[in-house]
Amino acid sequence: MAHRTPPLSVEELSALVAAGEIDTVVLAFTDMQGRLQGKRFAARHFLDSVLDHGTEGCNYLLAVDVDLNTVDGYAMSSWERGYGDFAMHGDRATLRRTPWNPGTALITADLAWHDGTPVAASPRQILRRQLDRLAARGLHAFAGTELEFQLFKDTYEAAWSRGYREMTPANQYNGDYSVLGTGRVEPVLRRIRNEMGAAGMTVESAKGECNLGQHEIVFVYDDALTTCDQHAVYKTGAKEIAAQEGMALTFMAKYDEREGNSCHIHLSLRDDDGAAVLADPGAPHGMSALMRHFLAGQLAALRDFTLLYAPNINSYKRYRPGSFAPTAVAWGPDNRTCALRVVGHGAALRLENRLPGGDVNPYLAVAGMIAAGLHGIDRELELPDACTGNAYDGDAAHVPATLREAADRWEHSALARASFGDDVVDHYRHMARVEQDAYDAAVTDWERFRSFERM
Repeated sequence: MAHRTPPLSVEELSALVAAGEIDTVVLAFTDMQGRLQGKRFAARHFLDSVLDHGTEGCNYLLAVDVDLNTVDGYAMSSWERGYGDFAMHGDRATLRRTPWNPGTALITADLAWHDGTPVAASPRQILRRQLDRLAARGLHAFAGTELEFQLFKDTYEAAWSRGYREMTPANQYNGDYSVLGTGRVEPVLRRIRNEMGAAGMTVESAKGECNLGQHEIVFVYDDALTTCDQHAVYKTGAKEIAAQEGMALTFMAKYDEREGNSCHIHLSLRDDDGAAVLADPGAPHGMSALMRHFLAGQLAALRDFTLLYAPNINSYKRYRPGSFAPTAVAWGPDNRTCALRVVGHGAALRLENRLPGGDVNPYLAVAGMIAAGLHGIDRELELPDACTGNAYDGDAAHVPATLREAADRWEHSALARASFGDDVVDHYRHMARVEQDAYDAAVTDWERFRSFERM
């Protein structure tokens, strides 16, 4: 496949720095929770030193909880190991301007130990490994992620002070596909669309969604690594733009009891010549034998890999019948009640994984889909019959209902260990354990309201 063209070349960056238009370069990697972590450099120092030689960051950044607290139990980083550094090397293909931060460029980093060995638990490395497995078979993945968010007319600081309660949604009614509803908040949506475009992403569309203040901005698909890189930049940039507008938005999977924030992931495959390989117009549902095996692998691995698609306690609040979030391990042509939906025709034929929510780490989810598909291809798994009705009412197996269940399946999955290695499986099993333990120890508002006086 062709080499990726960076949104901003090093030569262009050098010229912009010389002209005084760029003064800051952010070097960042995506952590376990899908967040950008890194450093801001003076642009001239970045060009003179960091671009070629990289920088260092404390390796605890892949061994902390959501609050960046150090936690025991990780093999790669601990008090016993001294919390040393790993190296951060920018991938030049990811260099881009970030217009929402004036005078600033950003580059995505890969992580390595000081002997040059990749950090196996790094989400970007996990995806790279699966892409390499796919490339060894002459195949290449293309992906698109459809992130939903809820927008509020409150600052992040005000929301924090109120415990994220009694917030004011940017829209007070269901605005799904409503041009009027999106028009109400077009200034912030327009900024996000246009500034992401100026950062090198190709925006496709924006639309209202069902929950109050809920919206979706979609970007044109790209090779899987590029899509995941852009996904991480977009999430951070959208939050920063909202904050600059005196508003707040959230990608959490389930903010309230209404519809949650999804992140449907579309995936297709091409061969070394760039030809689409999933379609066969003369076959059932227009799917090639390769696609049938690839899709069968998704179904076979779905419950074992759910931790990669739903990584948090809150992720599992989405999975309710009739919610447009899936509960059944089933597939169907253009069927939104299934976990896996087949859409498109001919060269555009692809599968859609509807399990992930807005809190998903895209590198881990796409890596999971590729590993599952390779399992199906290598074993030539047969695809079960399509679900053409309401999958919520069918007899298909249920997706894991809790983080505890998903983490247990992940930990004991021979397929996960064969696909990702023991170090990766154990690392992300421990991440889930840390999150589950924190939740189990918390006393919630729900408990106080039900128990304080009446129990």
